Amino acid sequence: MTRRERTDDSRPGEQGRAAGHARPHHEAAPQAEARPREAPAPPRLRPPAPRTAPGGAAGTGATTPPAERASASPAAARPREPRPLDAVDHDILRILQADGRASIRSVAEQVHVSRANAYARINRLVEDGVILGFGARVHHERAGQGASAYLTLRIVQNSWRTVHRQLRGLPGVAHIALVSGDFDVLVLVHSPDNRALRELVLTRLQAIPEILSTRTLLVFEEEEVGQSPESSAAPEHPADHPAR
Repeated sequence: MTRRERTDDSRPGEQGRAAGHARPHHEAAPQAEARPREAPAPPRLRPPAPRTAPGGAAGTGATTPPAERASASPAAARPREPRPLDAVDHDILRILQADGRASIRSVAEQVHVSRANAYARINRLVEDGVILGFGARVHHERAGQGASAYLTLRIVQNSWRTVHRQLRGLPGVAHIALVSGDFDVLVLVHSPDNRALRELVLTRLQAIPEILSTRTLLVFEEEEVGQSPESSAAPEHPADHPAR
């Protein structure tokens, strides 16, 4: 027996496995499926490192927006003090108090400045809180509020904020002030008549538990100071013209 025959006889299982796995010549080997070629991902760009703001945290490299820096500073937390007023500012206030509808041109001509200067000054007065708003002065009697009175109130200690909030909701209240002296609060009210005034004092005010006592001072005649020259003259009174 030759060497090849001995080899084949000694490994019959291997021959069978080899014969079973042998591929015919006419069968083509399976080809791998063609996959679409993916486009390469764009390169990731690293954003430039922000500059460290002056006064920022060391080593962080983070910047703080100017608005946040301003709000974080102790000076920004405090309300800005109004800038000092000069003679021109006081003249502008006097003119606007007499006529809140005065035009910028009229104001500029009366205080002898340019319109741009007058406009900037009025805006500055509004921004600084010197001018709180523009409104109309009302003749209360002709507006149907013929009964006016000053009310003095004595209140419980440390109850001013509570009393002030409730007084603001009462009808006809025109002025509220915390004062010193024999009483604590001074209130100016305008009512249609004495009956409405009595209802306000005896019912509405007495219902506030923080008010200890009240006193009513009727107003017989009043005048608002700061009006235009045409309307600033005091009304005539019979006592001003004695009988001849």
